[in-house]
Order: sequence, then structure tokens, then C-alpha cells
Amino acid sequence: MNGYELLDFGGGRRLERFGPWIIDRPCPAAEPFAPAEAALWRQAHARFERDVKKSDASGKSDVSGESGRWTTVESLPERWTIGPEPFHLELKLSPFGHLGVFAEQADNWRWIADRVARADRPLAVLNLFGYTGASTLAAAAAGAAEVVHVDAAHNTIRWARRNAEISGLADAPIRWIAEDASKFVRRELKRGNAYDAVILDPPSYGHGRRGEVWRLSKHLAWLLADCAALTAGRRSFMLLTAHTPEYDEGRLAAMLAEALGETDEAGGRLSARAMSIRGADGRELPSGSAARWSVG
Repeated sequence: MNGYELLDFGGGRRLERFGPWIIDRPCPAAEPFAPAEAALWRQAHARFERDVKKSDASGKSDVSGESGRWTTVESLPERWTIGPEPFHLELKLSPFGHLGVFAEQADNWRWIADRVARADRPLAVLNLFGYTGASTLAAAAAGAAEVVHVDAAHNTIRWARRNAEISGLADAPIRWIAEDASKFVRRELKRGNAYDAVILDPPSYGHGRRGEVWRLSKHLAWLLADCAALTAGRRSFMLLTAHTPEYDEGRLAAMLAEALGETDEAGGRLSARAMSIRGADGRELPSGSAARWSVG
């Protein structure tokens, strides 16, 4: 991804370069590893620490990813931009330790663009849990007939729309919907609307716009079944990604296959992979899992 580099990782943290700025953040997946270049970490311009809420009976800290604090050693701009062509993403230090991009998704953005560009017709694409819009912009830039971007948070929708503007895609056929993903899909089914492709990157836990509770373990299978119904008879591709440790690529593939009820012989191909980010020293940092279904 242009403008991004994983410099080092280990001890539950990762050191990354976003454009000219070096950021030190927590990363549970990096816990089993040891940092390779201790000197590099002293170059960080900003470091994020999660809030420690409480300790359990064993004395282990219960560290919440909901919020935390940044320590900066140099004055960073309020916002800056990196450019994974053919779109751009505006980054900032959020109160939750995110900057507005998940670099492990870069290969999926390329895959989405390829699926859209190679389709035998212009596609209507639904992006659920759309975050700051990279997958939406990948589909739109590749020529999708329509992209519907759904996220429960109004501020994240605004961030995604800003990314479309700075990418020259402000007039692209994108609908921005601030809504609970499951509710929106059920509403679309009742309306008789349909899509050619669905992209899902659900969190382990979350809340909808009106306080609806999302639990991956409880709700994902239902949502996948609804997405299968939403694309029945016209499905071109589906992409499911997750960062929940118990949901590896095999489990995601099995859930997607069960929801679709289809095999390769029925006209689609299902594949799955572990996502990772390659560090500067060649090591791979585990970064979730992906399952893909597509025709052709």
C-alpha cells in the first residue's frame, strides 16, 4: 500500500509508518513475537496506550480497546493523506487508536476492484461495516454501477465521504447510509431490493446507531443468510473478513459456504486465506482472516 510500511512488531505492539509519520500502537497479534529492531521504536512520533479499566481475580489487567490516549513527541498535523491508488485516505489519530485505515485489507481492495472491473455487467455493491470507505472507493473507482456504504457511526460516514472527495470520487454513484448493518439488510429484503456483491468486515462486538448490540458469535450466521438472499440469482462476489481470533479462514469459509448453499460446480468459487502484513524484515504479522466467493 502506497505510503504505508510495517517497520517492526513484537511484545504486543506494532511500529508503522503512515506517510512521513511513525506510529507505535498496541497489537495483540504481536504478543508472541519479539521486536527485531529496538532502535527503530525510538523514532516514533506518536504512541498509543489503551485505558486499563480494571484487573480480574488473577491480577491480569482488563485492557479495553474502546479508548486510550496518545503521547506525541513531535507535533503531528491534525490530518494527513496517504494514497493507495486509485484512491486516497485521510488519516488522523483517533481516540480508539485507529488512524482510518487497515493495511491488511490492501489485497482485498485490489481483489474487489478486479471483480468489479471484470464483471460482465455493472455491479451493485453493498459494503457493510464500511468504516472509512476504502472498499467502497475500490469498487466505485473500478466502475461499479452503485455502491451502498453502511456504517452505524455518523462520524465515520463523514470520514468516508471526505475520502471520496479527496479521491475525486465525490460524484461517484455511492449512497452513504448511517444504520445498523443487520437492520439495513433486513429492510432491503422487505423492499425487494437486490445486490450483485456484498462486502462484510464485521467486528467482534459493536453497537448500531440506536444502540443495537452486535455480537459476531451470535449474529454473523443470520446476517450471512440475509446477504445470500439479498444477492440470490445475481451474485457476482462476496467478501467476508474478520479479526476475531476464533474465526479463522476455515471457519469463515465454512460459514460463507453454508449461507450460500453453493459449491464450485454451481458456478462460484470459494477460497479463504489468513490475512497478514509483511514487515520490513520479512516477517508476517497475523492480521485476521478472509473468505471470498466469486463467479468466473
